[in-house]
Amino acid sequence: MHHQGKLRGHDKPFSKEELESTMRNQSPGSPDLAILSFDTSFHGRTFGALSCTRSKAIHKIDIPAFNWPRAPFPQLKYPLEDNVEANKAEEARCLYEFENVLKTWHTPIAAIIVEPIQAEGGDNHASAEFFRGVREITKRHDVLMIVDEVQTGVGATGKFWAHEHWDLPTPPDMVTFSKKAQTAGYYFGNPELRPRLPFRQFNTWCGDPSKLVLAKKIYQEIADKNLVQRTAETGNYLMSELHKLSEKYPTQFQNIRGQGTFVAWDAATPADRDSFLVKMRQNGVNMGGCGTQTARLRPMLVFEKPHVDTMVDVIKKVIDN
Repeated sequence: MHHQGKLRGHDKPFSKEELESTMRNQSPGSPDLAILSFDTSFHGRTFGALSCTRSKAIHKIDIPAFNWPRAPFPQLKYPLEDNVEANKAEEARCLYEFENVLKTWHTPIAAIIVEPIQAEGGDNHASAEFFRGVREITKRHDVLMIVDEVQTGVGATGKFWAHEHWDLPTPPDMVTFSKKAQTAGYYFGNPELRPRLPFRQFNTWCGDPSKLVLAKKIYQEIADKNLVQRTAETGNYLMSELHKLSEKYPTQFQNIRGQGTFVAWDAATPADRDSFLVKMRQNGVNMGGCGTQTARLRPMLVFEKPHVDTMVDVIKKVIDN
């Protein structure tokens, strides 16, 4: 809507041709536009979000999809300090290909959408420099940058919003959120992104006052208890303990990565990961997996050092047995 509003003029009425053609699912009323997403991303299970999703085929199979473009997301090597040049080259390659898609795709690209950490795709990370590069390219090509913070938002990475880690020169155009906020939505800074007419963005539950009250109380609790800073501190301790485990069990703990308590590592094989997760649950620790062989942690914001110690004890018990 924003893209077409810029072309038409945000204060201009729709033409008769636009109103009639959109009822036939034809241009100009239903224009051929695209949203770019990244390989191994996950953005949801509604129709448009599935077209942006590039992981978990089981969610997409048999469902029609828009012919929208994709770009590569960096596949970093670990430990980071031992692979600085290789990772820098990988991110440069991805930025080059990303911009090339923006310039050559056969229809206009109205926006791109990106996760700060690709959660379902395997907890894939990229550097702050990479995301600053993405932002610079989107500004240069006048394409909206949407940051999907459904999983990373509201404190889990040691910042209230994960994109705060990037120190962007200009903020994202839109940020989506859900999960820990206990309500789903998005925010933006440019007033031109707000449609000027009613019913253009609408569903039964839009603006549900009870959800807004709940989200406000959650925010107040997080701020009052300083939970974001405490999560950052717990995350540092958690990472140090996981690195100790990797020294003792190197095949079971590979490629340890994370921000705050949003942490993951790779097992030697998918079967090893799956077996480990089952045994952890059998011993009272609920953990999940993502990607092909990644184990991930998604603790609540009240997760603290004693909980880390308890978890580490269970991990040792599971592996030693």
